[in-house]
Amino acid sequence: MQELVIRRPDDWHLHLRDGGMLRGVIADTSRHFARAIIMPNLVPPVVTSADAAAYRERILAAVPRGHRFEPLMTLYLTEGTDPDDVETGFRNGLVKAVKLYPAGATTNSHSGVRDITKVMPVLERMAEIGMPLCVHGEVTTPEVDIFDREAVFIETVLDPLRRRLPDLRITMEHVTTKDGIDYIKEHAANLAGSITTHHLIINRNAILVGGIKPHYYCLPVAKRETHRLALRAATVSGDVRFFLGTDSAPHADPLKECACGCAGIYTSINTLSCLAHVFEEEGALDRLEAFTSLNGPAWYGLPVNEDTITLRRGDEPVRYPAKIETEAGPVTVFDPMFPLYWAVV
Repeated sequence: MQELVIRRPDDWHLHLRDGGMLRGVIADTSRHFARAIIMPNLVPPVVTSADAAAYRERILAAVPRGHRFEPLMTLYLTEGTDPDDVETGFRNGLVKAVKLYPAGATTNSHSGVRDITKVMPVLERMAEIGMPLCVHGEVTTPEVDIFDREAVFIETVLDPLRRRLPDLRITMEHVTTKDGIDYIKEHAANLAGSITTHHLIINRNAILVGGIKPHYYCLPVAKRETHRLALRAATVSGDVRFFLGTDSAPHADPLKECACGCAGIYTSINTLSCLAHVFEEEGALDRLEAFTSLNGPAWYGLPVNEDTITLRRGDEPVRYPAKIETEAGPVTVFDPMFPLYWAVV
């Protein structure tokens, strides 16, 4: 196959940041993606519906002329979140989901949840109205190894929460383990998972072998090869519970290349090329559209995009920049460590 036409894709987990960084990265998403679930972990975070409305306007103002892009807003769950405000934002169509960050789990998560019992009134309201909860599925207790955080979260937080609120719709975002994949497969009702581009390509060796590679460092951190293979199998399976959420997370290079570097990998610019490569390797190009364009809208109750994009396989590798320049500084682009031959026409 040399050419593939698919419905225009969506990104169900995206970091756009704000200000100069937002203006520098938005085009790499809006060029090919119709919609994206926008992460709320700004400084200060997007906590209220008013915050979400203001942030949405800043995003739309940054979209290049001629691009059609719809930001799907989320609220950052805190122990002081107002259930009435959450419901109002959801019912008027402004807010599509609420994001649960365990405090300290990732970038700008210090305002997150430390005691899940304190947010039960919000979660109970969300279950009543059918509003999805997006979770960063890791515990942050210091005695848990960083490579075990997802498995322990499933056992100690997610499963008890789902038993208490079986009607709550939960997206396990950026699943990184076989444990997460298996849990979703075993529990069909009200549970789905997004999978990133980079976790399909790298394992933890990419970060650690031959020296520390800060541009492969993300949270949740990449795991063993057995987990990467489980993610790939789920991604190309066609299972409607799995869909693309790039977790593309730009940081200026000085914040990555330092003694305590930030977590995040920037993939928006070459995600579709990388995914076509992965699906071709797995003999599953016919299922790429389901993962990028069909399963996510079905889960979030939105129509599939009517327009299409065309991916074409060239004879020569596609050339992507090693870095993009933004007002906030240079951002290194994800290097999959193999040549890419598929590109959007």
